[in-house]
Amino acid sequence: MTTTAPARLRVVEPGTPPPEPERSAEIRALAAVQRTIGKPPVVRAAARGLSLFGEHAAGWFALGLVGAALDRGRRKDWLTGAAGVVAAHAASIAVKRVVRRQRPIDESVEVLVKTPSSLSFPSSHATSTTAAAVVYSGLTGRNLVPALVPPMLVSRLVLGVHYPSDVIAGATLGAVVGGMVRRVLRKRAR
Repeated sequence: MTTTAPARLRVVEPGTPPPEPERSAEIRALAAVQRTIGKPPVVRAAARGLSLFGEHAAGWFALGLVGAALDRGRRKDWLTGAAGVVAAHAASIAVKRVVRRQRPIDESVEVLVKTPSSLSFPSSHATSTTAAAVVYSGLTGRNLVPALVPPMLVSRLVLGVHYPSDVIAGATLGAVVGGMVRRVLRKRAR
């Protein structure tokens, strides 16, 4: 027996274009992710935890502050890195306000968390997570990208709040901003 998510009302911000056409390739991909890996309660719980941690880049910013407190010799670098993560988040919000793409709305997609807005492109969680992974990789000397970025990107799909292209664009924006911050930190180290 197949069940679909009940229809839900979503607040749509003025000037936001209509949602993707029903059963678009992105909607089909999103629904497939939810069907394939989004059913176990532990996956949903982990996705919600990542969502909470990444909301407004707060968790990544806090980690930067922890780094600054623990690594006193590079405190300024950690604070610059944390500010870079916030800048990446701000950049994603700016792009969202320009693009104004609506979040997924389709019977085949179940939305599992509340979001601060109806705007979807790019994923701010993907942006700030990727920026944090890139910057903090440089500060820790460990490649954090493979451990941090894919789980956050997949979590946004599992939760039904972003299209696949939203998370890819967010990760790309985060990588660009994170790379710029790393260059600043490398120049400072010379």
